[in-house]
Amino acid sequence: MRSNYLFTSESVSEGHPDKVSDQISDAIVDLFLSKDPEARIACETLTTTQLVVLAGEIRCKGVYENGAWAPGAREEIEATVRNVVKDIGYAQDGFHWQTLRFENNLHGQSAHIAQGVDASGNKDEGAGDQGIMFGFACDETPDLMPATLYYSHKILERMAADRHSGAAPFLEPDTKSQVTLKFDNGKPVAATAIVVSTQHAKGYDKGAEEATLKAYVKKVVADVIPAALLSDATVYHINPTGSFEIGGPDGDAGLTGRKIIVDTYGGAAPHGGGAFSGKDPTKVDRSAAYITRYLAKNIVAAGLAKRCTIQLAYAIGVSAPLSLYVDTHGTGTVGDDKIEAAIQSISKLGGLTPRGIRTHLGLNKPIYRKTAAYGHFGRTAEGDFFPWERTDLIDDLKAAL
Repeated sequence: MRSNYLFTSESVSEGHPDKVSDQISDAIVDLFLSKDPEARIACETLTTTQLVVLAGEIRCKGVYENGAWAPGAREEIEATVRNVVKDIGYAQDGFHWQTLRFENNLHGQSAHIAQGVDASGNKDEGAGDQGIMFGFACDETPDLMPATLYYSHKILERMAADRHSGAAPFLEPDTKSQVTLKFDNGKPVAATAIVVSTQHAKGYDKGAEEATLKAYVKKVVADVIPAALLSDATVYHINPTGSFEIGGPDGDAGLTGRKIIVDTYGGAAPHGGGAFSGKDPTKVDRSAAYITRYLAKNIVAAGLAKRCTIQLAYAIGVSAPLSLYVDTHGTGTVGDDKIEAAIQSISKLGGLTPRGIRTHLGLNKPIYRKTAAYGHFGRTAEGDFFPWERTDLIDDLKAAL
């Protein structure tokens, strides 16, 4: 590992068009799981000017069974979509929760997929697809997340809270941030560059109003990033293109699953390629990424390493993972192979099968819309304590070693 370097991560707000799509897809997941914990959902969302389109495959008792919609189900789905857009804050001419056009193109799950995934006879539930999933943790922040991504998220969370409360009425929903930190001996020592581009009310691109917006953003950065990391040498790029009045799905189309690096580790760790939002937890793109984060976080929290990357791999329809890989990047207190063996010996993990993961983490619950903005990992300080963020495996790991 390098010890002295610059590193950058970005985040995008809940009003970014791709994040609007992610939140809609996960609101549909939550709706279905609230009615049927064994529901199957793969919901993709397209957002653009005054339009939201859903597509994908589903199976859910009381909603869609045997090729037919339950009475009122389509109307409930549409209401859910409009409420998400309203909650984010879009009531603009180019994208308005009340007047946008809506298309529902969801259809039944393929029988050929179902036969591989569903449990039957002596066959356990199989993985919903093939693929590789990565989890990561490091000791750079209290949540054991990469510092560059952690601060990028926190800037946007604070700005969104101020927009919703009315404390910053000149802000509109679509915002992006980017934080560059200097690392010495592997630890962040200085913020060298901060980028924030935010959609704003009319007129806040010039004169006193522009100065007000830029001063506000700098105040947020100062509140979020430790003072020891900021200095006169920190470079700020606030709305560097100038005007940003047209934004959200009216400014650019959004699609589910296009912000997977924002969702995970900001580029500080590998990504297997699969998105999370819109998928029920039988899809290992989601559930295995959550369990690998859980394992990596517990390894770092247990003092077994300062950094940890974990990979799992699956084949569609097969319950047991094909491989488990642990890399502590030379920071481990024991061998990586011993940590791998320890994980495999912990019975409560259920062999890291899809069912074992869902059971141990309690994933068959409507908990997912909250994950779809500001990252799926960390966030414990704000109370968004997702089950894969628990550190209750420390004693088991130590006992196994």
